[in-house]
Amino acid sequence: MPDALDATPYDALLLLSFGGPEGPDDVIPFLENVTRGRGIPRERLKEVGEHYFLFGGVSPINDQNRALLDALRKDFADHGLDLPVYWGNRNWAPYLTDTLREMVADGRRRILVLATSAYASYSGCRQYRENLADSLAALQAEGLDLPKVDKIRHYFNHEGFVEPMVEGVLKSLADLPEDIRDGAHIAFSTHSIPVASADTSGPVEDHGDGGAYVAQHLDVAKLIAEAVRERTGVDHPWQLVYQSRSGAPHIPWLEPDICDHLAERHAAGVPAVVIAPIGFVSDHMEVLYDLDTEAKAKAEELGLPMRRSATVGADPRFAAAIRDLVLERAAVERGQEVTPCALGALGASHDLCPVGCCPARAPHPAAAGADSPYA
Repeated sequence: MPDALDATPYDALLLLSFGGPEGPDDVIPFLENVTRGRGIPRERLKEVGEHYFLFGGVSPINDQNRALLDALRKDFADHGLDLPVYWGNRNWAPYLTDTLREMVADGRRRILVLATSAYASYSGCRQYRENLADSLAALQAEGLDLPKVDKIRHYFNHEGFVEPMVEGVLKSLADLPEDIRDGAHIAFSTHSIPVASADTSGPVEDHGDGGAYVAQHLDVAKLIAEAVRERTGVDHPWQLVYQSRSGAPHIPWLEPDICDHLAERHAAGVPAVVIAPIGFVSDHMEVLYDLDTEAKAKAEELGLPMRRSATVGADPRFAAAIRDLVLERAAVERGQEVTPCALGALGASHDLCPVGCCPARAPHPAAAGADSPYA
């Protein structure tokens, strides 16, 4: 048996994800959950729902989270880390509040949270923290003793997150015909967000054009491009691009859009494109629809050979990275010196989100940060 690893003071890990419908009847209620309070007309929800209906009304995200749960539990067991792993979603079953209630009933008092979002932004970090605060408030209203909840730092530049994506790009390049492979362009894709939200992402001192959100993605893209060059001897041109815009047309969002980028690259004469969805942990609906459906159709229309590389998903190296991050944070909480794993130029992210980090559109309590009402 492996030597036991120490996660003290934590007694549980919570996988916190977005959630998704698991059948046609779930689609509209799920979208209502996602957009609650934003005044989105039901007709618009039905339009968005068509994306899900193309896949039988089922988002792949829940099955992908189940696979990640299995990978984490296996990795922890194989390495002697005795830490139970739970799963809760923001927008669909199993709901976060229900999972936290279960954890309290099981006697969990110090919970570490893994969000399925690797980068800094309101929607990728603070909104998860706001949902945690809402759930803790609900449990408090029920008279339950609240656990202390912390969140794992942003892991965008951890080796176990980056290396599977490097491998995915290499496999996609190798799948291209040999005569066009070396000239292939790499489009590193992530979720577009409002420019104002990007500019205020990350700690206050990091604010500026694109904020931490853009800086972190650019750092990862550069890491992957350099690793590909080192392993193939070919310096592929690349660019960070965006997908999945959902806002009002008059509000500026990050650009260029992936489909516009494909048209521009084709006009510039590139022989092929590899799309690398570095902004996503798994192949959920926005990858399947926006890349494997819309972007693929655009490339076919242009006659542009295109390959889409894999996301990290439940890769064992990612599970190992989470184990490393759990042990790192636990050691910090015990007052020990640690050397965090962080590739690239930006270094390790903060453990505790500071006040004013990734501000909300309207003030709202957020747990697991310096401004948490649940210390």
